[in-house]
Amino acid sequence: MELLIAGDYCPIGRVAPLLENEEYNTVLGEIKQETGEVDYSIINLECPVVEHDANPIDKMGPHLRCSAYSLAALKWAGFDCVTLANNHFCDYGEVGVKDTLAACKKQGIDYVGGGLNIEEASRILYKELSGERLAIINCCEHEFSIATETRVGSNPLNVIQQYYAIQEAKKNANHVIVIVHGGVELFWLPSARMLETYRFFVDAGADAVINHHQHCYSGYEVYKEKPIFYGLGNFCFDGIGSGDRWRSGFMAKLCLKAESKAVFELIPYLQCGERVGVHIMDENDKVSFFQTVMECNEIIMNAHKREEEYLKWCRENMDMFKSVLNPMYNRLTKHLFDGRFGKKLVGKAKLLQAKNSLDNESHIERVRLLIDDKLSNVI
Repeated sequence: MELLIAGDYCPIGRVAPLLENEEYNTVLGEIKQETGEVDYSIINLECPVVEHDANPIDKMGPHLRCSAYSLAALKWAGFDCVTLANNHFCDYGEVGVKDTLAACKKQGIDYVGGGLNIEEASRILYKELSGERLAIINCCEHEFSIATETRVGSNPLNVIQQYYAIQEAKKNANHVIVIVHGGVELFWLPSARMLETYRFFVDAGADAVINHHQHCYSGYEVYKEKPIFYGLGNFCFDGIGSGDRWRSGFMAKLCLKAESKAVFELIPYLQCGERVGVHIMDENDKVSFFQTVMECNEIIMNAHKREEEYLKWCRENMDMFKSVLNPMYNRLTKHLFDGRFGKKLVGKAKLLQAKNSLDNESHIERVRLLIDDKLSNVI
């Protein structure tokens, strides 16, 4: 069976009015040919469909939404399935989730990774394709969209639960793929934790692991003859970010065969630059793209270099976490707190206390409980 897997689809900015006018060909016309050549196409729906009055939830980061035309465009372009495990699925609460599920059902588009509760969100999607059975498992790292027994949302990344899901899927399907939404936003390499987790999914029986979320494409590796893609990049995401990495990405085309290693192909594209929509790269652009991917692959396989790049990037982008340690830290006070005064105010004893609270799993649970209790009194 042949599959096509794409990254983050968030049709906002210049894309939204084109879809409202049903100008699907302008946005996705070049993709329709690619989806027509495979048995099944999957894409990450990075924002909920919101058709009714709904209030945004309390969270950090932007609230994203789209209309039902966004799903109609995907259907027109040949996509068969959307993944819903991501950090924006619950941006408009229960209304947005229900509208999204209703829009998928209306368009005849499968979905996985999200639902009205954790039981639905964690459900494995099975599909009969080319005389074989495919199992799709979708999960995301923890943010503000996670489902519970009584709350709508996404299936959380939980290595133990995904292990059991892979074991169940192996008993009931010929092929198993795991699609994860995670990683460090705007950083083009996986962390050591991601490598360990995704390789474990292969050890557990996954035939391929695919990651998106970072808003920039990364590299890949073949681990025990199974492909792991560490970042597909944005698929169609206008109006927020910029730069070459934001404006480009790739789709992963997989050929899964019984008793054989997976064969795959990268299909790179440019998205929402000077031209609105998604456009397959020409041969000149592909040369630079594949060179960058190969450089990523080399770093991914070099633990020392990968850790060096990760630490360098984190230390250059630490302000968000400084504000967690010190609630008074913001763009107006950063110069004050980054100087001598700040070092005295947040001294060694305070740092040791924070380290003790965040290192220990039991302590982390108590910190989370404390913050939830505080939030319940604020909201």
